[in-house]
Amino acid sequence: MDGAGRSARSVRSQEPQADLKAAAIGAAVLLRERLGRRAPVQKRPTIDREPSNRLVRLVERYLPNRLGVALTVLMLLGSAGLGIVKGGHVDEFMVGLSDTRNALANSVGFRITEVAINGRRQLSQDEVLAIGGVNGRSSLLFLDATTLRDKLKANPWIADAAILKLYPGRLQIDIVERTAFALWQQDGRLAVIAEDGAVLEPFVARRFVSLPLVVGKGADVKARDFLALLDRYPQVRSVTKAAILVGERRWNLRLKDGLDIRLPENDVGNALAVLSKLDKEDRLFSRDITAVDMRLPDRLTVQLSEEAAKAREELFKDKKSKKKPGDSA
Repeated sequence: MDGAGRSARSVRSQEPQADLKAAAIGAAVLLRERLGRRAPVQKRPTIDREPSNRLVRLVERYLPNRLGVALTVLMLLGSAGLGIVKGGHVDEFMVGLSDTRNALANSVGFRITEVAINGRRQLSQDEVLAIGGVNGRSSLLFLDATTLRDKLKANPWIADAAILKLYPGRLQIDIVERTAFALWQQDGRLAVIAEDGAVLEPFVARRFVSLPLVVGKGADVKARDFLALLDRYPQVRSVTKAAILVGERRWNLRLKDGLDIRLPENDVGNALAVLSKLDKEDRLFSRDITAVDMRLPDRLTVQLSEEAAKAREELFKDKKSKKKPGDSA
């Protein structure tokens, strides 16, 4: 074979390879175009609705999107709050909230570790703390001194109080206690009162048994002045069991042996002076009598006991029977 024949066969043998290469390139281009083409976007379905009123259109136009979320949260909180109120759990919720914040404060060093209470005589330290609402969960950081003082002063035994917070954990309470002055009885109830008439507590403790007793409506506020006057006459005061206010105007005395003394509405001091003198000179309080009436300014009336009245009546009968027929009446 000549050289021309060899060259022709070589060219024919390379033609299929070129065709395959071209087909591969074309397929690659086509595949790339298919993969790079975006899927057609479907239109969202629309809901036909009637046109909104003007107010709704304004709200939709000008109301910020986040404000709607905030209003929703507020509505949920309001619903929860309404449920707490209607369910009667407000106190429990507030106590839980207070305990939580106190626990946080205590954890960082504001726990109350020392309490000093000055001026107490009748109340114990535990009673003072209980009145003020201070307990082991309280923290000095969140302790409201004004609220604590108001709680203490609301107790009838405490006339005044001062609160001092010494950080990080010391609390000082200074109180001024009222003094038990007398026992007051009204409508069958007996109570311990202070000089100003404030009721301190029901009479249950034996340590108050020696206090003077006043009885009647208004006797609680008028006892101080009357008992101070009665103290000027120890002869009368020592035998008095109770002072009874009658009609909120005048006083009666009930002595220990049961004798009633009806004092006048006015010039009581003079009446007490007369009583003291009569007992010293004539032993008036030892006589067989049940009442002494001093309400009239110009006389003193004595009521005999039943036995004394009978004895007096018998005495008059004997005297009358011993009279002779010719004696004058």
